Amino acid sequence: MRGCACKGPSRRSQIGASVSALSLAMVLCGCSQPLLVFRGDPPAAARVVEEPTVTGSIEKRPVSFGDDLAEEDWRRARAALSVALDPQGNGRPVKWDNPETGLHGSVNPTGLPYVSDELICRNFLASVIAPSRSRFVRGTGCKLSGGPWTLKRVRAASGTGRS
Repeated sequence: MRGCACKGPSRRSQIGASVSALSLAMVLCGCSQPLLVFRGDPPAAARVVEEPTVTGSIEKRPVSFGDDLAEEDWRRARAALSVALDPQGNGRPVKWDNPETGLHGSVNPTGLPYVSDELICRNFLASVIAPSRSRFVRGTGCKLSGGPWTLKRVRAASGTGRS
């Protein structure tokens, strides 16, 4: 009887284990190939995404109290809007003016803040007074908690007229 002092794996089993490990590594490496292939040639033409056709079924979101407000006028009016609509505020009107253009006005919150579609909203009545004309706009401002106020709806209020 041949005695075997088991010193460790035989040469044959070592080769078999190495071949198995190499085969497994090759199979697994095949799964790690990139899904995107980058090519050196640029695309023939960049694809331009077209704007959706406006049909009038959804109103465009207003961006200010009117087209007659210059950028600086709207910046000042928007600051007054932010203070007036603040839920922590006192609910009093906030005035704004721009001595360079002669436009001025105020923003008056007309109700308590409420939540709509996870936004904090508040209705307001704003005045825009120009040297030749005065007008009032009624609307709703909304914001995410901690974000800036955006106008959801603005329309001319009754009682607009000339001064």
